[in-house]
Amino acid sequence: MNSATAEHLLTINREFYNHFGDQFSATRQRLQPGVKKIIDSIQDDVSILDLGCGNGHFLNEISKRGHKAALLGVDFSLPLLQNAESTLGVEFREVDLSKLSVTSNQSLITSNWSLITAFAALHHIPSHEMRSDILKTVKKLLNKNGKFILSNWQFLNSEKLKSRIQPWDKVGINESDLDEGDYLLDWRSGGDGLRYVHHFSAEELLGLAEQTEMSVIDSFLSDGDGGNLSLYQIWQPK
Repeated sequence: MNSATAEHLLTINREFYNHFGDQFSATRQRLQPGVKKIIDSIQDDVSILDLGCGNGHFLNEISKRGHKAALLGVDFSLPLLQNAESTLGVEFREVDLSKLSVTSNQSLITSNWSLITAFAALHHIPSHEMRSDILKTVKKLLNKNGKFILSNWQFLNSEKLKSRIQPWDKVGINESDLDEGDYLLDWRSGGDGLRYVHHFSAEELLGLAEQTEMSVIDSFLSDGDGGNLSLYQIWQPK
């Protein structure tokens, strides 16, 4: 994928989350079953950096359970960050995940985290190169025994969600300029919107992990009526 197409896709998502941030946040007031499973496994002395934190619901729930270590959530969307509840012990900052490797952003995020999470975030990042760049930065931000937990939308497992796939000519993009697994999905709450989403296979994620010298140590499907709308994985540096 060329850089112009990647930037176009990022712009589509920036405009969506800045315009529909409040509406999106209203649909994310409950934790997904997969996220709850992860929370139940987290010890209270683990420092956590949440990438693409949205309205902060995950970290706020961690804090309310009496967490004793640092909790930092970052997101590019100010409307979503403004919806993040101010809970004691949780900090939120504006950081664009697509520019995570930029020095100015790294200076906002001290390294040596015990756990980094990215729930439903990486699938909004276009191009293999950009994803790989972000994941290499994630590895640098982890401590020696740290873990990276991510989830990615498996919307092709749902006929209802597949019906929301839209043609690329709606946004002036030639399909030949895209990567396999790239989709444009509509949004219907509070107006008509469009989002770019990449559909990951387990094999593609394994390749990304290996490329960034991390190992996939656990993987499971969860969420949705069929329990298969999100693929969760736990990675660890080699």
